[in-house]
Amino acid sequence: MNSFCRNLPEGLVIPLLAWYNEEKRDLPWRRDPSPYHVWLSEIMLQQTRVAAVMDYYRRFLDALPTVADLASCGEDALMKLWQGLGYYSRARNLQKAAKVIMADYGGVFPSDYAAIRALPGIGDYTAGAISSIAFGLPHPAVDGNVLRVVARLTADPSDIADPATKRSVAEALEDVIPVKAPGDFNQALMELGATVCLPNGAPLCDRCPVRNFCEAYRRGLTASIPVKAPKKERRVEERDVYLIFFEGKVALRQRPGKGLLAGLWEYPNELSPSAAPVPGRAEFALTAKHIFTHIEWRMTAYTVEAESGGLPQGWVWADQQALAETYSVPSAFQGFFHIVKEHLCSHS
Repeated sequence: MNSFCRNLPEGLVIPLLAWYNEEKRDLPWRRDPSPYHVWLSEIMLQQTRVAAVMDYYRRFLDALPTVADLASCGEDALMKLWQGLGYYSRARNLQKAAKVIMADYGGVFPSDYAAIRALPGIGDYTAGAISSIAFGLPHPAVDGNVLRVVARLTADPSDIADPATKRSVAEALEDVIPVKAPGDFNQALMELGATVCLPNGAPLCDRCPVRNFCEAYRRGLTASIPVKAPKKERRVEERDVYLIFFEGKVALRQRPGKGLLAGLWEYPNELSPSAAPVPGRAEFALTAKHIFTHIEWRMTAYTVEAESGGLPQGWVWADQQALAETYSVPSAFQGFFHIVKEHLCSHS
């Protein structure tokens, strides 16, 4: 039996749930924990902070209130709804799963853990969250917050980035998760990690409802636990970005259908050194950078006043309305949005 199983006392459940019922944040998916709402919120919250998700969540449900609406949404419209959240494969997998639900389950979200887990884009954590919160099934949901909380509760020095550690934590939680309130229990652990047992900076142990059960607190190890192996160094790419304008429009091209930012629209850019891709007067604008999981783009932007309206095949001219409503430009280029907006406004 692993150390997590030996050191997670059942006694922590009652004070943890009591604290959660009093202190939990008021979040829209908690007010209406239907399977679709829980699923959407959990996918959006991957790699994204709660505060950043709120407006996207509301806007997405306003446009696509049901699984059927999501399944039938056009790709450009879906990407536009997701614009700014990043990790766009999440949105594509949402739609793939919605189509499976429509085809295989008659549009009704499956209530079985294995069936939920088998949907595109859903892993162990998301399946555990949906099945426990929306259906009351006693399955753990182990995310980064939960890993940190359990590692400190047990003072376990295992690397929380190791998949084996995640499996051990899930096994440990299966022994203590309350069958009558599995969703609240999972959310309480997540909430504790997000608001008290903090990832960056000292945990707020004086506010912790289960500190009497915490081995790291008792032994003065909260600063050194959890243990997480350092990430591999990111590859740096130097890129020239061209903001090409002509008669109140900006040039966009679509990225390939596979790979980084697949299928999204971008301002033309190339690995440096490169030359402006269309004839025109180019002037330096500014530099910016964007960090992906494994790559860092260091970008130098140039504005280009095109000599004519001719563009390479597959490129488009986009005016203000098209940028706002049709074309999804990823946040990797956010540092240049104000330049584009100012330029287009001056020609409107």
